[in-house]
Amino acid sequence: MTNTIQCKAVITNGRGDYVVEQINVHPPGAGEVRIKIMSSGICHTDWDSVQNWNKPFIVGHEGAGIVECIGDGVSGLNVGDKVILNWAVPCGECFQCREGNLHICERHSPVCSNDLEGHARLESTTLNGRAIERSFHLGTMSEYTVVKSQAVVKVDSKVSFNAASIVGCGVMTGWGSVVNAAKVQVGSSVCVIGCGGVGLNCIQAAVQSGAAKIIAIDVNPERLKLAKEYGATHGIEAKREDIDFIDVKAEVQKLTEGRGADFAFECTAIPALGSAPLALIRSAGTAVQVSGIEQRIDFDCELFEWDKKYINPLYGCCNPERDFKRILSLYESGQMKLEELVTKTYTLETLAEGFDDMLNGRIAKGVVVIA
Repeated sequence: MTNTIQCKAVITNGRGDYVVEQINVHPPGAGEVRIKIMSSGICHTDWDSVQNWNKPFIVGHEGAGIVECIGDGVSGLNVGDKVILNWAVPCGECFQCREGNLHICERHSPVCSNDLEGHARLESTTLNGRAIERSFHLGTMSEYTVVKSQAVVKVDSKVSFNAASIVGCGVMTGWGSVVNAAKVQVGSSVCVIGCGGVGLNCIQAAVQSGAAKIIAIDVNPERLKLAKEYGATHGIEAKREDIDFIDVKAEVQKLTEGRGADFAFECTAIPALGSAPLALIRSAGTAVQVSGIEQRIDFDCELFEWDKKYINPLYGCCNPERDFKRILSLYESGQMKLEELVTKTYTLETLAEGFDDMLNGRIAKGVVVIA
């Protein structure tokens, strides 16, 4: 019989504090799998949740690992399988799932649903004898986790666990916003505001979509150099005081025959730049807010003139079984950089360093190596 495992995990109180503690991860129940986590990506959302969720939970929602044991009724997975975890767990039956919007499942989404139905049983993981929640149904900053089988995508690829872990959110969000949400067209012009991990994946996706002109925008000249390595054709160094993007808009218009770009993607998570992509697109162009800004933003309605579209997709409109495999296929064929995105690695005990590097723009993506 499969036993309970005692292991390390990063636990937060959701009020800014986090520590590494011992937890118990129990055997999976029906429809569940227990995963040995090998790598966990570090995301801005992890930092925000640690600061603001105001409840105890296990941190982390980007992860890759190995199936360690399987509960009753699970098919398509075997012990030893290499997997990527997906936090937008679809039920397959609700209105949105039937519409093909698996990422905004009405029953299981940790963003679109108010209950915990998407979780594996909370009691499958305990701290000091009490059940503890896992971030976004996963809790990947832990040596082991129990998740629903729908949260697992099997990987048939030589990709490293470090690179595979970031496919589960950072890569998917940027890539999917271009491919699935905006549907960037061949020959189009694209602006990407913010060239961190998500922005670089917007750039990669724009290249794969056949965009003719890809304009990277950042306050950091080193990031602009990096953006060109990922396929940007032009770079504009923005000034921090130019929050209305007056100077940036002028530069973009010079590059786009005076009309503005066909598409613009905001990837900074800075509320003051929430309307910035609208300033950069042409009439009837498409602005995309990729980064998940949740604060109130006041818009100048003139920015919408004329026939401009502004969309706010969640998680790159992810269909995990379809999209993770498409991304890995592009990686296998040499069209997608994944290993290169992982700038630096950390341990559970050095997570604070990883957060500091991320918040200060020193890395594209950081990964906690767990096993």
